[in-house]
Amino acid sequence: MICEADIAALVNGAHPDPFSVLGLHADAGGKFYLRTFVPGAVAVKIIDADSGKIVANSILQHPDGLFEAAIARRRKIFDYRLGIDWHDGEYAEYSDAYAFGPQLSDDDLDLIHQGNHRQPYAVLGAHVIKQNNISGTRFAIWAPNAKRVSVVGSFNQWDGRRHAMRLRHSAGVWEIFIPHVVIGDLYKFEMLDSKGQLLPLKADPYAFSAQLRPDTASQVASLPAVQSLGELRAAANTRHAPVSIYEVHIPSWRRPDSEKFPTWDELAKSLPSYVEQLGFTHIELMPISEYPFDGSWGYQTLGLYAVTARMGSAESFSKFVEACHDKNLGVLLDWVPAHFPTDPHGLAKFDGTALYEYADPREGFHNDWNTAIYNFGRNEVRNYLAGNAIFWLQRYGVDGLRVDAVASMLYRDYSRKQGEWVPNAFGGRENLEAISLFKRINEDVGANAHGAIMAAEESTSFPGVTAPTNAGGLGFHYKWNMGWMNDSLQYMREDPVHRRYHHDKMSFSMVYAFSENFILPLSHDEVVHGKGSLLAKMPGDIGQKFANLRAYYGFMWGHPGKKLLFMGQEFADPNEWNHDAQLPWHLLQDPQHKGIQNLVHDLNYLYKNKTALHRLDCEAHGFEWLIANDADNSVFAWLRRDQRGNEIIVVSNFTPVTREQYRVGIPAACSKWREVLNTDSRHYGGSNVGNGATDLISDVTAANGHEQSLLMRLPPLSTLFFERLDEE
Repeated sequence: MICEADIAALVNGAHPDPFSVLGLHADAGGKFYLRTFVPGAVAVKIIDADSGKIVANSILQHPDGLFEAAIARRRKIFDYRLGIDWHDGEYAEYSDAYAFGPQLSDDDLDLIHQGNHRQPYAVLGAHVIKQNNISGTRFAIWAPNAKRVSVVGSFNQWDGRRHAMRLRHSAGVWEIFIPHVVIGDLYKFEMLDSKGQLLPLKADPYAFSAQLRPDTASQVASLPAVQSLGELRAAANTRHAPVSIYEVHIPSWRRPDSEKFPTWDELAKSLPSYVEQLGFTHIELMPISEYPFDGSWGYQTLGLYAVTARMGSAESFSKFVEACHDKNLGVLLDWVPAHFPTDPHGLAKFDGTALYEYADPREGFHNDWNTAIYNFGRNEVRNYLAGNAIFWLQRYGVDGLRVDAVASMLYRDYSRKQGEWVPNAFGGRENLEAISLFKRINEDVGANAHGAIMAAEESTSFPGVTAPTNAGGLGFHYKWNMGWMNDSLQYMREDPVHRRYHHDKMSFSMVYAFSENFILPLSHDEVVHGKGSLLAKMPGDIGQKFANLRAYYGFMWGHPGKKLLFMGQEFADPNEWNHDAQLPWHLLQDPQHKGIQNLVHDLNYLYKNKTALHRLDCEAHGFEWLIANDADNSVFAWLRRDQRGNEIIVVSNFTPVTREQYRVGIPAACSKWREVLNTDSRHYGGSNVGNGATDLISDVTAANGHEQSLLMRLPPLSTLFFERLDEE
């Protein structure tokens, strides 16, 4: 018979080991008893699963729903079901969660504890499986400092006493198999901390699906099947390929109804086609992991493994990725391992202790964002983050991840005053745990996600971001060139009459252009928080603003490095980005805005089709300055080439003055050149000044240190591209 202490502990939800008393057990004399805790039940029958016959009727031991049955004439464990009469008159038969043994292997638990499990998401979280031919869901959660953990959900009236879990192993993992729980069921975890205090209900860190905010429950979902990029997509991601990225905030790209989010199914029919037609090679999605606050744009995520419910199901997102790949577009996801919000249903003080975050606020709290910082040195947290990177790449077949706020992870003193940060073990400012984690993640990606790429948003001069880990680097494939972005935008803001005094802002990037594999980003960060749009940054009247922007885009597409442009800037949205409204698509009826879109289209196709503009994007011998010091005229000229000798000359004139008979020295003797793109073309809304269809032929006049030179006409506020023609 069950003792009073066990009864009290079960009824109060405080039993340290409910599996020791619930379910089928034999006493010291070998007699079997079966105990169940079913609040709301009137009677519980014990049914032999094989014969279907009633074996025993349970006796109510406590009015809250604790039943016990003595099983006569049984000498060994048998399969059974519970026949339950409910208070409302309903009757149903169920399998008993406490009839099933341990779920996870010791090997899996050892790897979780060591931080070396390559697929922790396949072990922890909620997984629909079969046990003894019974369908249900296995739940497992890491909460080593909790006194009791229960699964609560729509299947047990959110009663934490119903499905208290089994503590397994020194890993601190709790587990239970609950029969009849199916895909779509809602759940959370209820915990008592080490002092027996009830914590706020917690969402599952490993959930694959969650409710749409403001609701916060996790949802049972299937684990997506493994996807492969294939050789064509892998080749399209390399540093020798043209990479031109269209950055998108999905909720505000097209949103005719401000009260509804666009769905992945709707987007699959329109977004990939639009991006492909403009000539971009990749789409980068701002974070799509589940997040509580719309205004964070996804950068304060609380469900790293769940596709946000805002746009629909994970299955629909997977089809969206397929639609992009069908258009030969790569899909990159913004990924946020740098911080997480402290909402009570999330990771903060998960089991009553600083489990996922550093305990010391000097390490574990971001002053800028009012968020917590992951404990990058803790094995299980490293496993959580590293596993998540592989999850998106393997399970959804996306082409890569752009890692947000890398600098904030690399430095312990990031945005902190003296005395507000904790030095590393050697007294330095570098976060050695984060550095180690980046290396581990990037090595894992290389080993387990063939062809996928990792890009770092790293705003400092930290060395070797894109160097291989075996050479002491972090192992990223690409790094955002924040220096180029800041310098070039500062230059473009200047009135043209003053640009001569800031000439180095446009040339300085070439001092370090090949120290990393760079992406040139004009991202959402440049058009929010009072910064205005790119068009608004340009000086002059409205016509000059458009001309400046056209010239700037030409400069960017001609500059070494991969390209990234935020949505709306492809048609010169004049307003600061508003995440609550769709882009102003009506502006494409205006010839000036349509002209910018035409230019972006042609720049992308020129970049893709002319190997001289992309093949050696990340290698110094693919670039040569022709004119770097003409500050008085605010003119820059350079040569791009590939390894086969194909060449393109790019010339930018950043004054509103036409330069007639402008001479550019070139290294090629007796060569012919043809203008292949002019940002001042009428097709783009310009004044149509240029060199037209007349080929330029070099002569023996020396200029700029070269014995040969070209004479050309430079339109005002423009960038020109000239292709060297083969000898006829």
